[in-house]
Amino acid sequence: MKRSRYRRTAFFCAFALMFTIFMGAAKTAYGMDRTAAGPYHPDTRVQTDEMKGVWISYLIWNQLPKEKTAFQKAVDEMFDNCSSWGMNAVFVHVRSHGDAMYPSSVFPWSKFAGKRQGKSPGYDPLAYMIESAHARGLKFHAWINPYRVTGYLMPWEEVSADSPAKRWLTDTETFNDRYVLKHDNAYYYNPSVEEVKRLVVNGVLEIVKNYEIDGIHFDDYFYPEINDELEEYWFDRPEYLASGSKETIVQWRRNHVSDLVSRVYQTVKAEKPQVLFGISPQGYVEHLRSETGLFVDIDRWMSQAGYVDYIMPQLYWGFETKTAAGESAPYAYEQNLATWLNLKKKGPVTLYLGLGLFRAGTDVKDYNEVSEWLRRDDVIGRQVSVGRQKGEVKGYCFYSYDSFLQPEAQKEVANLLPLLK
Repeated sequence: MKRSRYRRTAFFCAFALMFTIFMGAAKTAYGMDRTAAGPYHPDTRVQTDEMKGVWISYLIWNQLPKEKTAFQKAVDEMFDNCSSWGMNAVFVHVRSHGDAMYPSSVFPWSKFAGKRQGKSPGYDPLAYMIESAHARGLKFHAWINPYRVTGYLMPWEEVSADSPAKRWLTDTETFNDRYVLKHDNAYYYNPSVEEVKRLVVNGVLEIVKNYEIDGIHFDDYFYPEINDELEEYWFDRPEYLASGSKETIVQWRRNHVSDLVSRVYQTVKAEKPQVLFGISPQGYVEHLRSETGLFVDIDRWMSQAGYVDYIMPQLYWGFETKTAAGESAPYAYEQNLATWLNLKKKGPVTLYLGLGLFRAGTDVKDYNEVSEWLRRDDVIGRQVSVGRQKGEVKGYCFYSYDSFLQPEAQKEVANLLPLLK
């Protein structure tokens, strides 16, 4: 029953005429029936002072041509689209797997720039992307994953010989054997190692120093899920034991992540104070406070200066999301947003919201009989409107660029765009 306007037939009529009347009266400015549970707050005002961005991930680069002229043409078309949609910022993957979409003295060329990791495309993709974005009035945020070495489309076998990760694990030295860790068939830089922190910071510094970017951006990839009860899932527990720390291992891990975040912030501000540094963590705060993964000290980052300029949680759930028990979920959009707004009160950090356009028109498991994302095509637009009414949300970023072009998302997109222009 994909994308139906859920014009209920005799089933609804059997309940009561009053309900039918209510449905008829619930027409919105978007011209659709408002039968779902989430309260609707129409707001078509153009917000000229808010950030309106879109994520452009390495998955997009994987699809684009690598030859210079063709690549530049594709970039121009993408940024033309972003501008026409009312965006004023792009968050662009420049380091997804310990690599670089630019000539780097720290990391190897990305395979998504030059066909294989370590191979130069013969030009500077990042320089052109920044030029193209700025020519269209788009601010350019360089998106980095700090710890990830391998993952989807990037197996260990394809990691370049000149990658720091590959060098550390294949040289004859033993002191650096744990600078990179294999965990659940994926490789990560070890967050607790000083040399790793310097590597990540130096990679950020060369971008800020050499390019006229507007921001450095991390997403939600920090620690993987860990089980300290099973040795094969210990990850960096040996480093904790060797450190002799009196902290719990949970706090010890959080402190290492926060130390890196603070160093990146200080490095960015020392080089170019106007450049922003922000993070887009997973959207449910209780997950961030988990003792088995991520180890993001969100309470510290949002209450104390010196860590981030902004936080952009990924609020990828709809208004009607339920738990498996059939109750309204604490991470349903409005409940979740309220949690973030309360955190926002604790400090000077700007709050943006990451919204999941990729879910539009798909059968997302939200424990409704029919997914909200199939029954409605105004979820994202209502999320923007509700955020605007709160007064403390300063912008939105949509995941992801290609979602704006998906056939199943077109009605959602058509309802969203008037709010952005």
